[in-house]
Amino acid sequence: MNTKTDKSSIPYDPAAERRILGILIKYPDLLDKFMGSLKEGHFYLPDNRLIYKRILELYREDGKLSYTLLAKKLRQNGDMDEPSEFLMGLTESFISRSELEPAIASVREEYARRRIVEASDEIAQLTISKKDLPLQELQGRAQQVIFEATNIEADAANEVKDLLDVLQRCYTNLVARKEGTKPSGLRVGYPSIDSLTTGFKNKDLIILAGRPSMGKTALALNWSINIAKRESPVLIFSLEMDDEQIGDRLVVNELFSHRAPDGSPLVTSFEYQTKLNDDKMKVTEGVFSDLYRLPIKIVDKRGLTVDEIRAKARQVKAEDPNLSLIVIDYLQLIKPRDGGNRSWSLQVGEIVRELRDLAGELDLPLILLSQLNRGVELRENKKPVMSDLRDSGNIEEFADVVTFVYRDEYYYPEQAEERGTKGLAEVIFAKQRKGETGAALLRWYPEFARFVDETARREG
Repeated sequence: MNTKTDKSSIPYDPAAERRILGILIKYPDLLDKFMGSLKEGHFYLPDNRLIYKRILELYREDGKLSYTLLAKKLRQNGDMDEPSEFLMGLTESFISRSELEPAIASVREEYARRRIVEASDEIAQLTISKKDLPLQELQGRAQQVIFEATNIEADAANEVKDLLDVLQRCYTNLVARKEGTKPSGLRVGYPSIDSLTTGFKNKDLIILAGRPSMGKTALALNWSINIAKRESPVLIFSLEMDDEQIGDRLVVNELFSHRAPDGSPLVTSFEYQTKLNDDKMKVTEGVFSDLYRLPIKIVDKRGLTVDEIRAKARQVKAEDPNLSLIVIDYLQLIKPRDGGNRSWSLQVGEIVRELRDLAGELDLPLILLSQLNRGVELRENKKPVMSDLRDSGNIEEFADVVTFVYRDEYYYPEQAEERGTKGLAEVIFAKQRKGETGAALLRWYPEFARFVDETARREG
């Protein structure tokens, strides 16, 4: 069975390719504007690809480009014995420089179509040649191939980057932050946390860890609501609670903000879970109306593998390119691949590394909730430290940010009032590749699974 596409049917636009080259040779000043969006690989015909490569080399080496310089370079490199006739045909292939942008758009579109064709061929070949591959793994590989093929910027992300290009982008971002047009990161709506992180950064893996009942899930959902309220889409993988449990938590969380003049809640969590009178039902319906518009998606399937998580995340990102955050609750419930004799620690480490790669691939922050090992319970000081993660696949090595949730009151309920820690939670930033460490103080309202910023900060 032949799985290869007939070359005669491969999509490309030879006229547009020639038009681009001719305009750039005659109007080299346009290179500064367009060479960032036009790569050698966008050209299908080998001669056109070579000409563009030489154009870029000349321009980068000397800052100059002309018909004569290009012809000379082609001869010196042994690319063409007599390039003049070929180049002359290029310079006669257009009427106006205004044709450049439409020609580039056409060439890029044909390139994108070729990548889809190539991906189809690759998937067909993979399916036929890897008959012994488990279906789940085959599907994961196929999805990766098609995701890369439909992400037209993917090849740019894999290039060796020149420092000048990097610094130019850094400066552009700096100016945008100064002018307030681009935030430094994704802010979670808690001032004491946002001041520590300056917002979670795209491509970062954020570990949010703690012992059971510390409020990890509640805090992640609090952050998710705040982010979604700014019309930034969020994807939540809940491997423990089902979708309705998540939905109820979000409603109760929002009911916290609806209070009577004396400060008491208009609707308590208990009342929400039982039977509401007409007035309380009206308040609750208002909360539902507010939540309906939030761009939050939930996956609540238990026993997901990292391959399945990756596939679903790619699908959501493809459907909504503005996806801003992924939350996974939680690490220890992700089903590892069949690892043979590999230890649990090694399997967890592999899962964490792959999720960090996924954050980079999708260009967004990924928050991964994690349990801490039982060693916390055995020592006098229960406050978590980095070593409490080490029995979990050395996840601190792969994480860009490591955050712990700690409530003193959980362990020492009788002493908490005396210590001034009653109702308080510390969100401890033990590691930040791109920021300082420290702790934010939040107040915990367990009935509503709600954290409220104390607007205090403790350096660490």
